[in-house]
Amino acid sequence: MSRPFLIGVCLASLIAAPVLAQERAPEDRQRLLDIAYALGESHALRQTCQGEGDQYWRSRMVRLTEVEQADQAFDAQMRERFNTGFASRRSEYPICDDASRKAEQAVARKGQALALKLSQTMREVRGVAPAPDSVAVDAGAR
Repeated sequence: MSRPFLIGVCLASLIAAPVLAQERAPEDRQRLLDIAYALGESHALRQTCQGEGDQYWRSRMVRLTEVEQADQAFDAQMRERFNTGFASRRSEYPICDDASRKAEQAVARKGQALALKLSQTMREVRGVAPAPDSVAVDAGAR
């Protein structure tokens, strides 16, 4: 299973039962900002190899802002974090090579962990059992 797919699954779990950004605890709002930054990084790194026309991660960021329905100030913060993450990785990895691909994988892992933590927090708030730490559970461990 690809890392971008896993991040998408985690983000989808957030979208499935949205909570308005202003209703979230401060640590969850910070996680949203960190996710926005990771999405910006992912967008830059993916465009490095896929081309400027690729809008995969940007469209996910747009969807995140739509679902969160944040107040104007927090929405601006999320967008700024996305743009900062994008600019940071765009300048650091201007060409597609092994280093940019490794960076993309590392950002994907970071984004996945953030999204998973946020989704677990929301499940705990709603009284739903937390998701497992990994979707790739070793069958032998069962």
